[in-house]
Amino acid sequence: MRESVQAVQAEVMMSFLVSEELSFRIPVELRYESGDPYAVRLTFHLPGDAPVTWAFGRELLVDGVNGATGDGDVRISPVELAEGGGTDQMPGEVHIRLQVGSDQALFRAGVAPLIAFLDRTDKLVPLGQEQALVDYEAELDEALDRILGEEQNAG
Repeated sequence: MRESVQAVQAEVMMSFLVSEELSFRIPVELRYESGDPYAVRLTFHLPGDAPVTWAFGRELLVDGVNGATGDGDVRISPVELAEGGGTDQMPGEVHIRLQVGSDQALFRAGVAPLIAFLDRTDKLVPLGQEQALVDYEAELDEALDRILGEEQNAG
């Protein structure tokens, strides 16, 4: 029997940077589930559009709070150090750049709510302990059953 999925959820306000002159604040839902322990999901609620969800590695978000990271569709980097901060201080904000082909969106978020969210995910599933929750064999069996079922229904 499969364990129930536990989740951590938070809503933060981020700035959607349309250009150097134009930005607006939007609510972003952060979600982490023990059933998918390596990923975090960010759902962006853009005005006039359906919500858009991006999933990427939790470790990418953790690393992005401290320094520039990501070399694919998701890149995260600190914006500036907190007031009066030396080199050992945490940055006050991060940029989250999402890209699909040549299209990209840039968001600015405060570090404090991200760290609070990540701390809660770490209490649910400590970093480095994700492997203990993933049953790859069962997931592979489920995927194969689904694929075989679709092939039988199609033929």
